[in-house]
Amino acid sequence: MSENKNGVQKIVNKVVKAEDNSAATIDKRQLNKFNNIATKMFHTPVLRPKEIMFPAIGEFAAEVVKALEQYRTLYFVNVLKIDMVYVTLILTLIGIYDVLNNPLMGAAYDRTRTRWGKARPYIIFTAFPYFMSTALLYSGALFFGDTAGNDPKKIIFVFVALFIQETFSTIYSIPRNNLVSLQTANPKDRINVGLVQNYLGFTGSQMVFLIFIPLMELNNKGYINLPMSTVFSVMACAAGIIGALGNIAMAINCKERILLQPKPAPITKTLFYIFKNKYALRNFIASFSVSWWADGGYKWDVVTQQEIFGGSIPSFIAYLPNNIFNYLSVTFIPKFQKLFKNNNRNAVIWLRLWDLFCCLGMVAIGCPLIENKWAAVGVYALFYGINAINNGPSKVFEAELEREIKDYTEYVTGERPDGTFDILTDLIKKVTSPLNALLTVQLFKWSGYDPTITMKPWSQGSKLVYQKVFFLFNGITLLPTFIKIIPYFFYDLVGEKREKMYIALNERRALIASQEEDETNEIDELVEMLANEGADN
Repeated sequence: MSENKNGVQKIVNKVVKAEDNSAATIDKRQLNKFNNIATKMFHTPVLRPKEIMFPAIGEFAAEVVKALEQYRTLYFVNVLKIDMVYVTLILTLIGIYDVLNNPLMGAAYDRTRTRWGKARPYIIFTAFPYFMSTALLYSGALFFGDTAGNDPKKIIFVFVALFIQETFSTIYSIPRNNLVSLQTANPKDRINVGLVQNYLGFTGSQMVFLIFIPLMELNNKGYINLPMSTVFSVMACAAGIIGALGNIAMAINCKERILLQPKPAPITKTLFYIFKNKYALRNFIASFSVSWWADGGYKWDVVTQQEIFGGSIPSFIAYLPNNIFNYLSVTFIPKFQKLFKNNNRNAVIWLRLWDLFCCLGMVAIGCPLIENKWAAVGVYALFYGINAINNGPSKVFEAELEREIKDYTEYVTGERPDGTFDILTDLIKKVTSPLNALLTVQLFKWSGYDPTITMKPWSQGSKLVYQKVFFLFNGITLLPTFIKIIPYFFYDLVGEKREKMYIALNERRALIASQEEDETNEIDELVEMLANEGADN
């Protein structure tokens, strides 16, 4: 019996147990001699202005593309004019490919060690094909015109373009999303990057929304004859050029300063590191429990703006407070930091509850007043404006909290498996995608909305339909948002415990540098670099 128990324990240790040289388990006497440099690494900002701006330029282009993606189904069906059956089939096949593609890239990324860094080589060589394939995809309607919805050439084009885009999206996105964590160990640096990214990213997305909705309305009403195929192509090409050049410049000019384990652990082991990170595991369970949730899968914001609010001018008024406060919210970040005493956990909890209150208010007050256009506009403007006040702080604090949780993995395991680590969290969406698709179909039927009717004010002629549309637009996320807040009530990586973790991490990084062959002066150089860059900033 004892032998069997020991055998099981060996297997568990081999698969799940943290590395012996993790910051949480390594002999403190080895680490303590690097305490001064570790403390300096944690407290000294080192990023130059260009290292803050270039990631923001990349975020601008990424948000333009993300905003375009929100109109992807509309583009396929209404502009490229592909039958919805084929669109669904294509997206399903791409989704299956995505299940295979993401794990492979995650594993490859985690095992990458080059003289240029871990993330930068991928960004340099894949930003251009990713953004250009996106531009090509959204320019397809210029080539095919009004051919039949089952035209084989058109269907093949969309499948191939999406296949290429998805391939390079995965190779590009994983390193890009983790670059900031590799640039600096200083929380102030990372929050500054997030602040500027939030500002420029919001500008990019709003630029798309401000152009698309008015043009769509003017075309629908016959005031202009500007093909939407041209609009999609111009926007995608502009985003492609800015995105490709901005991201390549970012990868060239942004240093990776975080020292990592030279030889990563086997993939079979890092896959299970999520079980060593109690914070990530709780988030994983919360996400899994609501991953089947759906919103009906249609552009309910466009329906609301065109049919409930009554067009571009009322919609502009409805969104105006949000647009104003969204920009101003960036200036509130230092105030919220002071208010929550740099406790990212408390900030995220209260700001998400704030969002839930605004969401609930819009639904509870807006739905009964849906027949009165200006009342609906006023309710939406009020609560969406209040919601925007915390947009800058919430995005920055949530991003930093996610980085803290990933840093904790490195602390308890000695490894930084950012790519492999996300495999399980990505796969839960695929596992529950059949339920998600089923709920999407049912919710769309439940709404009673007829997409074949041209989008004009109150064209559906039903109060009940528009109440359901307004709910699907504003209230459907209430349940998953609430459930995803719950794990943060148990998050205790705050205050002194958080700082001790980062000091230990930086001590270990310094220890790794001191043990590298032919790198005997690495620590002295690191101290000098921090001193110089701290002075420059």
